[in-house]
Amino acid sequence: MKLKAILFSFGLLTSVYCRSQTSMTAGAERLLNYIEQHITEVAEAMPENRFDFIPDSLHIPGSQFENVRSFAGQIKHLATDNFLIWSAITGDEVPPGIEDVNGPAGLRTKASIIAYLKQSFAAGHKAIATLTTNNAMDMIPFRGNQLPRVDLAFYALTHANEHYGQMVIYLRMCGIIPPASRPGRPQ
Repeated sequence: MKLKAILFSFGLLTSVYCRSQTSMTAGAERLLNYIEQHITEVAEAMPENRFDFIPDSLHIPGSQFENVRSFAGQIKHLATDNFLIWSAITGDEVPPGIEDVNGPAGLRTKASIIAYLKQSFAAGHKAIATLTTNNAMDMIPFRGNQLPRVDLAFYALTHANEHYGQMVIYLRMCGIIPPASRPGRPQ
């Protein structure tokens, strides 16, 4: 009888633990952690004196780099959109100084831009923690539309990956191997 109770309890705890590890929230959190790590590493890998790098400065024949964002501009835009998206999910106010998707104009140093980026990811962790199977499909306003809460979370993750790819290319154009591609890096 005791053995059955112990086995039943163990099975119940294992089931609860496994479900919590495979929940939608846990999955989104894992993706955000992965994206945050890679983007932060790329941002930190660019030297301060190249933070304003724009591909147009390379004058590559046939290229179409006019009016693209600088490396710093990529980070500021990504962080700003992070705040806008994650705040829509949580209902929190966006930080002061955000007037458009390009981020606060006053952020100019590598340290201040990376701090802003990290704060935007903290907002993401907060928003993802609010996602449940019960509220994932709740419609919330975003940029003139009504979208399911989970759609915005996936949009934020996808948008971050898009900018990660652009930032990696900027690093490569500056002769820097992205941290995730360096020899000996565990995959």
